[in-house]
Amino acid sequence: MNFKDYYKILGVERNASADDIKRAYRKLAIKYHPDKNPNNKASEEKFKEINEANEVLGDPEKRKKYDQLGESWNTHQQQGNPNDNFDWSRWSGSQGNRGYGNQGSGFGGEGDFSDFFESVFGQRFGGSSSGSVQMKGQDYQAEIEIPLEEVYHGSTRRIKVNDQTLQIKIKPGVKNGQVLRLKGKGAKGKRGGAQGDLLLTVRFANNPDYEVKEHDLYCTISVDLYTAVLGGKQVIKTLKGNMRIDIPKETENGLVLRLKGLGMPIFEKADQHGDLYAKINITMPKKLTAKELALFKELSELRKTENN
Repeated sequence: MNFKDYYKILGVERNASADDIKRAYRKLAIKYHPDKNPNNKASEEKFKEINEANEVLGDPEKRKKYDQLGESWNTHQQQGNPNDNFDWSRWSGSQGNRGYGNQGSGFGGEGDFSDFFESVFGQRFGGSSSGSVQMKGQDYQAEIEIPLEEVYHGSTRRIKVNDQTLQIKIKPGVKNGQVLRLKGKGAKGKRGGAQGDLLLTVRFANNPDYEVKEHDLYCTISVDLYTAVLGGKQVIKTLKGNMRIDIPKETENGLVLRLKGLGMPIFEKADQHGDLYAKINITMPKKLTAKELALFKELSELRKTENN
C-alpha cells in the first residue's frame, strides 16, 4: 500500500501550524462536503481523504508519529529499521502476509480510513486481535451563523447535520469562531467504539450597528446640535434594549462615551458584561427658518464680541 502525503492532501507545508491545518481542512471540507456535491463519488472520496488527513495532522500525537514515519514508511514496512524508536517488527513480515482489504465504503462506516492509516495507527493491523480493537467514530465539523442579538441573549437552534436534526442551546456570550462540542453526534464508532462528536463552529452574522472586540461593543450614535451644545438626555438602542443616557453639554463631535456593562456577556458568566463604547456624531439642523438663521447670526456676533 502506498504512502499518503497528508500535507499535500490538505495543501499545507510540513511546518504548518495547527491553525494553518485547521483553516485548510475547513476550506476543503466545505468545498467537497457531500451535501454540496450530491451523488458525486469523486467528491465523496476526496472528502474522506481530507478528513483522514485532518484526523492525523490535527492530532499532535498522530502527527508526530506520522512525521517520524515519513515517506520511508514503505521501506520500513518491508525491512524495519533498528535505529528507530518504533517497533518496526510490527510492520515487517513477521506478522505474516495478512491483507488489509477495505472493509467498507460508506461514509461513517468501516471504510472511512485508508489501509495506510489503519496500518500505521493500529486500527486493523493483522491477526484475530484486530477485529476486537474499538475505535471512536469520526468527529463531524459544521458551522452555524447567528445574529448578534442571539449571541447576547442566548438561543436554542435546530440544525441539520448529516441527515440528523439536532436541537442545540447556545449560551450567551459565545465568541465568534468558538467551537462547541456536541458529544456523541458524530459518526458511529467501529467495533463497538464510542460515537464521534460534532464540532460546531459559531460565526457571527454581520451587524451594521455594532462592532465586537472581545467582550466590548462599539457603535456610533447621532446627537442633534442643540443637545450637543446644551446637554441633555438621549435615547439609544442597545442589545439590552433602549437606554436613556446623559449627553454632557458642549459635547464635541467624535467624543466616545463609555457605557459600562452594556457590552457582550462573558461566556458562562452571564452576570458579567463588557462595555459599550458610543462615538458621538453631531447632526446639523436642516431647513432652518429665517428666525433661526437670525438667531444663529446673533450668537455668532455675540461670540465675536466676547472674544475681543
